[in-house]
Amino acid sequence: MRLIVFEDDGVVQLGPLAQTRPVFELRCGALALIDRQQRCFEADELAAFVRPEMANLARFLRPSLIVNEMSSLAAEDIILVNARWLAPIVPPVDGSCPCVGLVGDQIAFVVPGVRLSEEELAELAWKRNGFSEDLPIVAAGGAMMDWPWDLVEHNSRALIDDGHHWQTHRATADWKGLTILGPSEQVLIDPTASIEPMTLIDARKGPVLLDRGVIVQAFSRLEGPCYIGPETHVLAGRIKGSSIGPACRIGGEVEASIVQGYSNKAHEGFLGHSYLGEWVNFGAGTQTSDLRNDYGKVDVTIAGHRVETGLLKVGAFIGDHTKTSINTLFNTGSVAGPFSMFVTSGSLLPRNLPAFCQVSHGRVTARTDMAAMFATATTMMARRGVSWTEAHADFYLDLYERTQNERFDLVQNNEQRRRKLSSSS
Repeated sequence: MRLIVFEDDGVVQLGPLAQTRPVFELRCGALALIDRQQRCFEADELAAFVRPEMANLARFLRPSLIVNEMSSLAAEDIILVNARWLAPIVPPVDGSCPCVGLVGDQIAFVVPGVRLSEEELAELAWKRNGFSEDLPIVAAGGAMMDWPWDLVEHNSRALIDDGHHWQTHRATADWKGLTILGPSEQVLIDPTASIEPMTLIDARKGPVLLDRGVIVQAFSRLEGPCYIGPETHVLAGRIKGSSIGPACRIGGEVEASIVQGYSNKAHEGFLGHSYLGEWVNFGAGTQTSDLRNDYGKVDVTIAGHRVETGLLKVGAFIGDHTKTSINTLFNTGSVAGPFSMFVTSGSLLPRNLPAFCQVSHGRVTARTDMAAMFATATTMMARRGVSWTEAHADFYLDLYERTQNERFDLVQNNEQRRRKLSSSS
């Protein structure tokens, strides 16, 4: 069976998290969305249709993935899947039965049962019309990731599903010497992981999953549901209800958050109800607020539009290669685009910062020294054994051009406000 994963117009609503990767690479639970979709339908082949600017990057991330090739539709035994669908662990239907799977009024998947023409693909708009007029409709299960905070909100449920899967599909070590609260069968640890004495694991609310090569230092507390990805080091950290991707360095307090991978939050500081991309570095004492003082619902600015989340707790959504200085303080519901830079000055930080911008001493400016930014990225990636390539450079140069207007508007508006404040004082 071939799974063909499509990005749709909803990708823009996922903000900076989707600016630097195909949506199906976003993490929820212990897996990326595409891996959950493949597991759900037990597909043995994967193909994808992504935004044109994402095609080369998608091929780089998954060399075996068939990307933006019409020939991938030639097979009759295919399932079309919305890239934003958080698939359940159990398939909602037999993959051989033609149908349309819906989450609310959004199409999660289509089993067409016939070969599709190029015209049909070009007209495919993930709405209830079209396929749903001709095929039976079923409840898809799972959830659609419409906004960045949806990934965070559904992370605990996804981790519980992953715990069930690990119990039957993964070899785990017998760690008799650990201090465990709750059922020990919920503590699933790869045999290559290393856990120092004086570590507490609390599995009363869900599974704790430690992947290959994980190192957990003494005086750490891991509270389920929780996932620590391959080669990640927990540095006397307190991690609760979170998913940490591969090759991270995590210390301090992390609650109900997702870290995509290859990022550093090694020092003290609170990260709550947030999503960090890759190659992010938080300076010591960086804090995120995830609750308003008046306990009001949090709004977030996504793609230039203010969105009411309807949630009491929302932290920050941080794009790839963002850096913060020591004691950086993120407001509730903050958004930062890729290659952002935050330099502490004691002033209130903006809640929305486009890609390639810097905040320093209360002033927002555009970052223009691409050579310096790319050199820093090269150094950081090399520390994890990953190479910065021409594919990366080409992609980010293109992203810089595509985000130029958003950056210009914010910098101009910020400068006007700063001058007004200066003249009034």
